[in-house]
Amino acid sequence: MLRIALFLLTNMAILVIASVVLNLFGFSGYLQANGVDLNLTALLIFCGVFGMAGSLISLLISKWMAKRSTGTQIISEPRTREEQWLLQTVRELSEKAGIKTPEVGIFPSNSSNAFATGWNRNDALVAVSAGLMQRFRQDEIRAILAHEIGHVANGDMVTMSLIQGVINTFVMFFARVIGHTVDRVVFKTERGYSFGYYIVVMVAEIGLAILASAIVMWFSRWREFRADAAGARLADRNSMIAALQRLQAEQGADPGDMPGELTAFGIRKTQGSSLAQLFSSHPPLEKRIEALRYGAD
Repeated sequence: MLRIALFLLTNMAILVIASVVLNLFGFSGYLQANGVDLNLTALLIFCGVFGMAGSLISLLISKWMAKRSTGTQIISEPRTREEQWLLQTVRELSEKAGIKTPEVGIFPSNSSNAFATGWNRNDALVAVSAGLMQRFRQDEIRAILAHEIGHVANGDMVTMSLIQGVINTFVMFFARVIGHTVDRVVFKTERGYSFGYYIVVMVAEIGLAILASAIVMWFSRWREFRADAAGARLADRNSMIAALQRLQAEQGADPGDMPGELTAFGIRKTQGSSLAQLFSSHPPLEKRIEALRYGAD
């Protein structure tokens, strides 16, 4: 229920901010004054505002959303040796990576997982699951924390938000171009748009979004290899491999229960067909392990 409420609030914020920006641009629609032809410049502005607004707002409130949607408890004053070790380890790894120490938290999940989020590399959050803390050795946890700090130091959250915003923009743009063409050619609408236009746009957006998500996921998988390499540099290559092997041993277990917007920055296991892997945010564990074993330092 909380996730639904957060989703609705985020979308309301996007609509309000996008509407204000469009008014500042003096936007009055993406049809030409004759009501027949498409104004491609106006359409691109419309799609760009809505496409980028969603990604940028999600990025700006990512820490707030993550804390509430996962139930992450921030460690401000460590109460146990385990929490003290966790804070100290993140502090050491962050200093080594050249970034400000992120907030550190633990979220109540039995799955073995972790994530990093935040709108910039010096205002981030790194969190690990309770299950991971219980089952992994300290050297493995340290490697996973180094992997997450690698995401932060590489600026992956900003990069992925910008990529998603650009993808959103062009999905909306081409869906409306397709809808306009079909409405004029097939439905023979002379001015304005018929109901068929909106149906075609909706179907086209779904289809294009599915295809475009393969591009976004490719970037996400590439970033995982980079974060693994960062984990190997900041912590230890053998420990990073050992952590991934332990995840591999849990392949049949629950893959995790983090919200979808955070899975790209977690350590999720990947399995399934080649088609499923095409739309996966993470490469198969065996490929990640192989890259660490045989990749360049």
